[in-house]
Amino acid sequence: MNSGCGITMNSVNVLVVGAGPTGLTLAYDLARRGVPVRIIDRDAKFTTASRGKAGIQPRTQEVFDDFGIVDQVMRVGTTRLPFRRYHRDQIVSEAVPYEANDPRPDAPYRRLLFVRQSLVEGILRDRLAETGHTVESGVELLRFEQGPEGVKATLGSAEGSEEVTADYLVGCDGGASTVRKALGLEFRGFTEEDRKLLVGDVEVDGLEPDAWYQWYDMERGILLLCPLADTGTWQIQASPPMDADGTPMGPSLEALQSAVDRITGMPIRLGNPTWMSTMKRNVRMVDTLRVDRVFLAGDAAHVHPVTAALGANTGVQDAYNLSWKLARVLDGADDGLLDTYERERVPIAEWTLKTACDAGDLIFEAMLAGKGGAEKGLTEESLQLGLNYREGPLSRDLVDGGALRAGDRAPDSPCPGASTLFDVFRGPHFTLVGVGASTAPALATVADRQPGDVRTVLLTEHPEAYAAPDDRLVLVRPDGYIGLIAPADDAQAVLGYLSALDGFALVED
Repeated sequence: MNSGCGITMNSVNVLVVGAGPTGLTLAYDLARRGVPVRIIDRDAKFTTASRGKAGIQPRTQEVFDDFGIVDQVMRVGTTRLPFRRYHRDQIVSEAVPYEANDPRPDAPYRRLLFVRQSLVEGILRDRLAETGHTVESGVELLRFEQGPEGVKATLGSAEGSEEVTADYLVGCDGGASTVRKALGLEFRGFTEEDRKLLVGDVEVDGLEPDAWYQWYDMERGILLLCPLADTGTWQIQASPPMDADGTPMGPSLEALQSAVDRITGMPIRLGNPTWMSTMKRNVRMVDTLRVDRVFLAGDAAHVHPVTAALGANTGVQDAYNLSWKLARVLDGADDGLLDTYERERVPIAEWTLKTACDAGDLIFEAMLAGKGGAEKGLTEESLQLGLNYREGPLSRDLVDGGALRAGDRAPDSPCPGASTLFDVFRGPHFTLVGVGASTAPALATVADRQPGDVRTVLLTEHPEAYAAPDDRLVLVRPDGYIGLIAPADDAQAVLGYLSALDGFALVED
């Protein structure tokens, strides 16, 4: 970038705006595919605030498994966090969410991982750096315009201005997205101004950091104190106390301590706040994720309550869906393939908003009945392992019966020649799974015709996760979803499917 006030011109395939989990996932997945990408963030320094502390859902853990970072992420968090509910200074109940969810051959990750978001972002930045790319901090998107040949964006920083031309621009810039606002898209939904919580990162004296402490008091308010693994810091969420004039107090150590004193009546002392804010209940989304060469992902496209712990997870999975399609189009596939991003992810955004709101209702009902707290919002559904694209435009079933359908998440399974199928899936390729010995000739044909694009693996038996009445071919997309299920001997169906991706045109209903 130049110094002073001049303008230079640079070009890149994809410009990613925003370096949270969504933007970092997109940038890394593009970079490992060899796509020239730039990722910018308006903040001059990387935050250490907990923000989204809980948690990383199993489906996102599978994405991080593919990236080769899941072990690192696991080490800085915990999958076992008791939810300890109090009334004043008395313990009412204790529950450990998903404690019975042991790993299975089809799903090695079945528990929520509690970890501060900033630590996950750091791991993703390190992974991105291994590809030779870094986040450009303190760089703001000032404006952009697009035409048939690309997007022209003007960036600003302390060093001056810069014009960038990109084939595509992706807004991963949060709920107040500059990109979404510039596109003029309606962020439909609602914000409940009267339902606010103060939130912050503080040190806590008077409690052992062995549980998430929770108070749900209909008279005094809500208080949640969650230790952040191996940091010495806690995240606090609290109903705002009133000041002398009867006005809700804003975020401050005084306000947070006042809430603790009022709600608990216990000798708990707060100190050393490193981040404080106000959290409002937002339920909003756009219906359009693509406007020509510009896309939205993550909170820029959908925001919802924190109940059910779906926020950053849905953004990571947005990026994971979009990245392989962008890379394929930039490698020569028809631009129509990118229309499937919106078609597949808008229903997931709608599901996410509904699930988060339903979780809030479950928590409120439990609170009224005195029978539980935040754990009531964490269900098997919110683990996101059941999300699918069965009705999506890229899902094709050519056989009947069996445990799986096209559009489903591809399960893990032990397999010959590697420890598990996830080991085979890991990387930016398609994977053709032959279920049953009779698929061997078709696997050989596809391997010969598509040596760089498709990895093949033969399951001579039918493992439980892939059980079916007959042998079959299962084509797994780069994002871990099943694109095609075909007869055991139909290599041409697989080759035809891959060829069709490169000339894809979405047919409107």
